[in-house]
Formats: sequence, C-alpha cells, structure tokens
Amino acid sequence: MSLHPQSPTLESVSTINKDGSRRFIHAAAAKGRFTTWRGIVFSLLIAVYVLLPWIPINGSPAVFLDVTHLQFHFFGLTFVTQDLWLGFFLVSGIAFSLFYVSALFGRVWCGWGCPQTVFLEVARRIERCIEGDSFARVRLDRQPWTGAKTLKRVVKHVQYVLFAAILAHVFLSYFVSLPRLYRMMASAPVENWGSFLLVAAMTVALWFNFHWFREQFCIVLCPYGRLQSTLIDKHSIVIGYDAKRGEPRGRKGTPGAGDCVDCRRCIAVCPTGIDIRQGLQVECIGCSACVDACDTVMTKLDRPLGLIRYDSSEGLAGRKTKLVRPRIILYTVLLALGVTVMSLALTTLKPATVSLLRMQGAPYFIDAGQVRNQFFLRVLNKRNRDEAFRIELVGAPASLKATGLTDPIHVPALGEEMRPVVMMIPRAEFREDPKFSVRIIDSTGKPVAERRVTFLGPFTP
Repeated sequence: MSLHPQSPTLESVSTINKDGSRRFIHAAAAKGRFTTWRGIVFSLLIAVYVLLPWIPINGSPAVFLDVTHLQFHFFGLTFVTQDLWLGFFLVSGIAFSLFYVSALFGRVWCGWGCPQTVFLEVARRIERCIEGDSFARVRLDRQPWTGAKTLKRVVKHVQYVLFAAILAHVFLSYFVSLPRLYRMMASAPVENWGSFLLVAAMTVALWFNFHWFREQFCIVLCPYGRLQSTLIDKHSIVIGYDAKRGEPRGRKGTPGAGDCVDCRRCIAVCPTGIDIRQGLQVECIGCSACVDACDTVMTKLDRPLGLIRYDSSEGLAGRKTKLVRPRIILYTVLLALGVTVMSLALTTLKPATVSLLRMQGAPYFIDAGQVRNQFFLRVLNKRNRDEAFRIELVGAPASLKATGLTDPIHVPALGEEMRPVVMMIPRAEFREDPKFSVRIIDSTGKPVAERRVTFLGPFTP
C-alpha cells in the first residue's frame, strides 16, 4: 500500500476519506524563513501566555481576573463589575481587528497567532520527536500493535497530557492568585473541587484536541474560517500558487513544462492536507508551510523563489495589488472611531466608586419636625493601597444635616466599606425634592468619585 495520501480535491474536505471516515493528516516538517519566524512568534506568544500572571503592575498581575472579589486587572487598570460595560469595546475591538487584518492579509491570524495553531504546533513537534517524520507516522498507524508501537503511543500521550495540564494550570492562574494556585496544587482535590474539575476538564479537552480533533477545530467549529470568503477580496494578501509560471507541470527538463515539478511537497507539509495549487480554500490557515516547502524545492532546482507565495489574487494574475481600496478606507475609519470612543470611555474610569443605597422601608420619614432619609454609603477602593477618603456634599441645601459623613472613611486596598448615613432637613424648609452630589476625596485632596442623590420628602403644592 502506498504511503502517499490521496490527492486532495475541491469536492470534499481533505480530512475525510472516500468512505466518509476520518483521515488523519500527518504533515511533514517544513523548513525555511517563514517556518523560522513562526517558531519565534509562537515561542513569544507562549512566553506571554505563561508570564502574564507573574508580571506585577501596580501591585497586581498584568492580567488577573479575580472573580472571587469581582475585580479584573488589565495592565495596571482595575475594573469592577460597574465597569464591565467597557468589555463591549474589548470584545468588539478584537473581533473588528480580526476582520480588518483579514481584509488586508487573509487568515494570517489563524496561521501565526491563534492559540489553537500555536499549541497544536507544539503537539506536532512532540509527535515528530517520538514517532518520527510523516512517513514513519503513517507506517506506524498501519502496523499491528507491538510493544514498540505501544511504548511510543504511551509516551506520546503522556507528553500530551503533561502539556495540556500545564496549559490548564496556567489558564487557572489568570483567575486565582499564584500563591493560592500553589496551595491548591498541594492540597487534596476535594478542598478545591470546582477548580480541580475545571483544570481536569480543560486538560481532557486539550488532550483530545492534540490527539484526535486537531485541524477539525479550524475546519468544523471555528466560525472565523467560514467568514473568510466574505472578509477578503481579490486584493487581499493570501497564500497562492502562481499558475502562470507553474503550469503545465512537469519534471525538470520536460519540454514546455512550467516551474512546478509536481513533487507534492506543498501537500505533504500542509497541516490541513489541501493542495494550494487548486486555489484558496476554506481549510487554508495561511501558515506558509507550503511556501517554505516550495521555496526549498525551487532552490534545489536553481529556479526563482515564490512559485507559491504571499500575494493577492490580482498579483498572482500579474496585475497590481491595491492595498488602499474602499473597504480598507471604511475599515480604517471605523477602527479609528472605535479606538477614539474606547479611549474616551477609559477616561471615565475612576480609582474609586461611591454609591448611596436607600435603607429598606419607607423612602423618607417625618420625625420631630424633620424630614429624614436613610442610606448606606458604599465606597469601593480600586487602588492597590489603603486609602482614607473624605466625604463632602456638593450643592446640598444649607439646612441639610448629615450624620456619618464627618469622619474619613478608611478603605483597604481593593476593598470596600459601608456605613449608615442619615440626612435631615427641617420640615418647614422642605419645598421640593432637592438634588445634590456626594463626592469622595482621596488623601491628596483630589476628588476621585461622585454620585448624584435625590433627597425625598412629602409633596408640597
């Protein structure tokens, strides 16, 4: 039986056999400039993923989603639940940035930055190290189960599980402090069963992905690949085959043959098993493995590089590529508008928040000639240091008296304090519901937060 895979076609997904069963792709290792640069980028991305919980900024990790205390730290900025509306800009900004990049450079994110691609590349390196090159892995698949095959598979899966467990624990460190994570790891699972189940489930999911699901995630589940056809146009920079130069295919020395010798190396290194010479396909993740493979063959044949290259459909057809075009101009304007709005929204962030919550019961009371409103004052300190806040009323009637606001309120770092506040106005001087503000001032004398309040009382015609 031949070790060469079936020829990819445009009529079916390359990971499905003719009988409908799953066909595993054993991609060969590519070597070249793009593969080298991808390795560097992947190493940096993994380093960032691992190190972000370790890098302190303003007393907290660079990225720390403290769901226990409902505080979220991003590169020195602290957000609380009242600030979660800013998450709209984060999510929509990431999504629109992907659309913008896709319009310019196709699925470059899929091939160079997606965590699925980054982690799966590590899993493939583990597989190559243990089971050998692509032909050796195909032969191993077809061999009967022997002691040597069993040993290789066990070692491979142990490595998969260890790598998956490391990724799962790093993921958990974004939600719990590192000291707490160490305590969890040293304690029995039942003491932190929720976190244990999360890590266990994530480890199993990652192992299943590394072992079986693999490129199916990109082809079947990921919606970004499906949107590719609507995001790119004939001027988008994608990976393509120069058919004018490569066709007709033929071995070196064949009269009238193009530069493509039909060595199928571009197919062998493709992680999704497609033939890029058939045109851009939904399975292509823009990883550039076929570019390096073809360039290596062209170098050996002493022919110009770039038979397969990053280019637009127009460029591959010999026409000029236009990077600046109407959709790019529109996307640029929208992106600039979004960045501006997000920047303005970030300026509304305050180092503290204040709120006045009415106590349960009647909205106001009349007692001894006084109209009385009762509140709970809540002050949240979003700084990483203890703070003593001074409270003052702005725009309040001169006759209003308040208890509970004269003494500074001490709030621990990233903590909150509540105290009862009673406000009174003489009944004879109450004419309408007065509106004023409660302002908190930090130890430097700078106002940091303010809340509008309405004092309620009996209707006066």
